[in-house]
Amino acid sequence: MNRELFAAGERLVSPAYVRQGCEARRSHEHLMRLLLEKGKCPEDGWDESTVELFLHELAIMDSNNFLGNCGVGEREGRVASALVARRHYRFIHGIGRSGDISAVQPKAAGSSLLNKITNSLVLDIIKLAGVYTVTSCFVVPMATGMSLTLCFLTLRHRRPKAKYIIWPRIDQKSCFKSMITAGFEPVVIENVLEGDELRTDLKAVEAKVQELGPDHILCVHSTTSCFAPRVPDRLEELAVICANYGIPHIVNNAYGVQSSKCMHLIQQGARVGRIDAFVQSLDKNFMVPVGGAIIAGFNDSFIQEISKMYPGRASASPSLDVLITLLSLGSNGYKKLLKERKEMFSYLSNQLKKLSEAYNERLLHTPHNPISLAMTLKTLDKRCSKAVTQLGSMLFTRQVSGARVVPLGSMQTVSGYTFRGFMSHTNNYPCAYLNAASAIGMKTQDVDLFIKRLDKCLKTVRKEQNKESDISGVDNNDKTEDVDIEEMALKLDNVCLDTCQDSS
Repeated sequence: MNRELFAAGERLVSPAYVRQGCEARRSHEHLMRLLLEKGKCPEDGWDESTVELFLHELAIMDSNNFLGNCGVGEREGRVASALVARRHYRFIHGIGRSGDISAVQPKAAGSSLLNKITNSLVLDIIKLAGVYTVTSCFVVPMATGMSLTLCFLTLRHRRPKAKYIIWPRIDQKSCFKSMITAGFEPVVIENVLEGDELRTDLKAVEAKVQELGPDHILCVHSTTSCFAPRVPDRLEELAVICANYGIPHIVNNAYGVQSSKCMHLIQQGARVGRIDAFVQSLDKNFMVPVGGAIIAGFNDSFIQEISKMYPGRASASPSLDVLITLLSLGSNGYKKLLKERKEMFSYLSNQLKKLSEAYNERLLHTPHNPISLAMTLKTLDKRCSKAVTQLGSMLFTRQVSGARVVPLGSMQTVSGYTFRGFMSHTNNYPCAYLNAASAIGMKTQDVDLFIKRLDKCLKTVRKEQNKESDISGVDNNDKTEDVDIEEMALKLDNVCLDTCQDSS
């Protein structure tokens, strides 16, 4: 309501009451004005009513919400379901234009404004998280893998002779397939074992650059966030190699925004060498639905070039989700989440270390990995190799998600490339292990419940192994009800394990 409407309302309701309502409205408008003027995430999060008011004000600027709109084109923001319209806050036109995902749409001033302010807020958060010199970024409605592909396709026009991408190995399918989908040949650089950690083989990277020739290499494709015992790549050294040989450098920073260490590596790499772009997931770093990523970099023209490579308009849903989230959290709320994640990492590490020692295992020493942890499964693997995969299936049936059990000797073919020891990031890691990660949003109760269920599963697997070896010494007549329940669960685990093996 504007001043004229409030004045009209004074004829119906006491002017004192109306003026009070007018002042309340101004409080909301003040927050919105600061957001548009500064383009930064508010320090304190907004309440839901302010967020919804802001979205409503933007949405009525789009042509599909004009009261007198007469649409005679093929794309007029028509929506059959009122439920769908409400789900999207009536932002129907999406973002961008046919030639540029960051361009302003004449039909959709509100959606365009939403897109611009979201990119501005995300840039502010990336700086807050540790990459202080980043100059440009944009939200793209694709997950990390396809966003990496978009970066590679953009580089193709700059380096027409290039056919190879140098890739320090990380056993994760989407980042590998991103290179294949873009039409390039990945050159896999095996990691080197240093203590328990798997680290970047810098000598092998430089030797491969010299062997293939810099002009034939599209880029180096490095990684920050990863599953232990692999640790983030040596970004500073890789950035220097890229700068020395004139080779672009694309960083897969999938869930690295939540880690000050990962963000520091990117900042330092850009300072001492070359990093052209780094890509991160929206869902993993900002707790929104899957479907979006952020492409960021230190050169405005290159980031704009990537945005122009995206064909056609794009869904506004990822931008809308992250905008609502950041306005609700505020920068203080997001910083609090980052602080809590670090605390949960220490707590998870301590609890997992205690549990591993109780079973004559150990927590792998991976100090360079700030998010993921790994616990050995040597005693299980020595007795029966099937016991390792059995443990993974047991955890899954007990609703433990995210934990990864990595056996020895697993083979996997991805897009025609066969990897030995797949999931362990190397051909021959010394032992089987279990992964767990402390990601943003994790709570103490999540850690406690995980440790409790893992403890119970380990006990059950060992009991089963002892029975098979006839060394348990347990009289069948003395079984407790708990043991019977666990045996029933174990049978279910065997079914689950066989099903998983058949499907793979």
